[in-house]
Amino acid sequence: MPDKAPPPIREAAQPFDFGPGTLVDVFRHGLELDPGRRALTARQPDGTWRSWTAAEAAERVRRIGRALAAAGLEAGDHVAILSNTRMEWALADWACVTSGLVVVTVYPTLPADQVQFVLEDSGARAVFVEDGDQLAKVLQVHDRLEGLDRVFVFEPPENERGANHAGIQVRSLAQMERAGGPSGPAGREGTGSSVRPEDTATLIYTSGTTGEPKGVMLSHHNLFTNTIAASMVLPIGHTDRVLSWLPLSHAFERLAGHYLMWYSGAEIAYAESVTSVARDMVETGPTFVIGVPRLYEKFYDAVMEAVGHGGPAKKAIFRVAKRIGDLRASRQLAHRPVGRLLEGAYGVAEKLVFRKLHERTGGRVRYFVSGAAPLSAEIARFFYSGGLVVLEGYGLTETSPVTNVNPPNDIRFGTVGPPVAGTEIRIAEDGEILIRGPQVMQGYFRRPEATRAALSEDGWFRTGDIGELDADGYLTITDRKKNILVTAAGKNIAPQPIEELIARSPFVEQVVLLGDRRKFPLALVVPSFQAYKAAFPGRPVADSEREKLAAHPDLQRLMEDEVLARVSPCARYERPKKLLLVGRPFTVEGGELTPTLKVKRRVIEKRYADRIEEIYRKAEAESRD
Repeated sequence: MPDKAPPPIREAAQPFDFGPGTLVDVFRHGLELDPGRRALTARQPDGTWRSWTAAEAAERVRRIGRALAAAGLEAGDHVAILSNTRMEWALADWACVTSGLVVVTVYPTLPADQVQFVLEDSGARAVFVEDGDQLAKVLQVHDRLEGLDRVFVFEPPENERGANHAGIQVRSLAQMERAGGPSGPAGREGTGSSVRPEDTATLIYTSGTTGEPKGVMLSHHNLFTNTIAASMVLPIGHTDRVLSWLPLSHAFERLAGHYLMWYSGAEIAYAESVTSVARDMVETGPTFVIGVPRLYEKFYDAVMEAVGHGGPAKKAIFRVAKRIGDLRASRQLAHRPVGRLLEGAYGVAEKLVFRKLHERTGGRVRYFVSGAAPLSAEIARFFYSGGLVVLEGYGLTETSPVTNVNPPNDIRFGTVGPPVAGTEIRIAEDGEILIRGPQVMQGYFRRPEATRAALSEDGWFRTGDIGELDADGYLTITDRKKNILVTAAGKNIAPQPIEELIARSPFVEQVVLLGDRRKFPLALVVPSFQAYKAAFPGRPVADSEREKLAAHPDLQRLMEDEVLARVSPCARYERPKKLLLVGRPFTVEGGELTPTLKVKRRVIEKRYADRIEEIYRKAEAESRD
């Protein structure tokens, strides 16, 4: 019998025909587009927004680079950045990569012991930290960090300026810039003339959902090619402004909101914090917003809640406007003429309803970009119907990260688009997505066995995701391979789409589907007590009573009705037959979420093992009666 033919390989419509390059080339290109352009903008303590030109930002980068050289750091040394997203993060990163240093990103939400692991495992010689809180984490563990003797602080406490701690020198960024100025010590200029495409540019540690984090090694060429490939899909130029708020320690924001925007000549405005994004969006008026599905879900939920609290007339106007928007969207997506009558009706709907959506985003957004997790097709279509286009993409840290993006002229909701230039995609026999291209990582730092397990000899990266390719090469993500549940009857269940349906309920804050090797799946749900308060104003809920309320029969019945209604489109064997309500939300600090807010299923299942076993025991007893 002949061997089974291998699955077809989908290649990008556009080949990557650029030669080898580095992040130094990316930096120079963005600077040379227009040195006088407004490049970086940040909110000041007095509430105003201050901007720096590309030339001014480049001079700051050069000064920091010279100070790093004067501190004894040499090309190839590892330098960590432990900070929330801010302009100084970007300046420090550029200074390092244009000097040939390897940047190690550290999530600012990590506790001290996990910060120690990353710094120790990477062999970092120095670390940039945001403020006194992050400095305290490093000082708490520095006696266990061999070789790390420099800490540079963006906002140092007054008593830490130029201080020394048992062999570790602490300096402020301002001190570095002064020392690296024209009259400062001679040293490397940070021009990157010696940086090669094959040199490692960064180590980004995986979030460790199932084990110890691994340092992903990305070369200059990996990130250079991914920047160019992304620029070929996303229409970004010198008139655009992006609001940067996602963690720069994550590959998604690092590439899309940092390297890509600088390369394309766009202005980057830095949100003051994650909690101020809504305000900062209105104040800065971005034309591009890069986000994760949770941002769009919150926006959607806020709109639907406002409509729900409106009177009959408001609800009716919204329904009509949404219907008009849906009809117009259907014709646009099918590349059919909209027609004068429908366009006129849409103009009225825009004035009455959709304009308010635009005002909440600053009024200038041309495109939203969504990544890092699957976005509901329902929400993406809602935004599109209202004139706010969301371009969903896909990628992993190991792929620098972008592999797929929905092109603006041919969006297909529910998919992550076709591959970007130079990228090949293949679906393995078990459904796993395989990626090959110039953006695929060099490997895992000091972990040759893990590297061999992830990369085939001919360069295919095993993503661990399950997906499907359509006839045009558009990719649909089904779930994570390791998340697939296999029931006792041998039925395979992909939990992610089911969790997405359940999470659409306003009464659900978080949900995890469990039930591997069981007779039926179980949904572990954190109720939205805020929605519960709104629905039942006469029943106040104190934070201390959440666990007690989660066990209340009334809430149990409400949540069962909500969940059963949401999962009705699923196959019978996919629907959760029992719920476990818990009063405490999953958090990074509690150990249930990774720094990128991915659920640690094994941790949650172990933490609630006794209650889960009790539910299945009772169900078994009921089935025998």
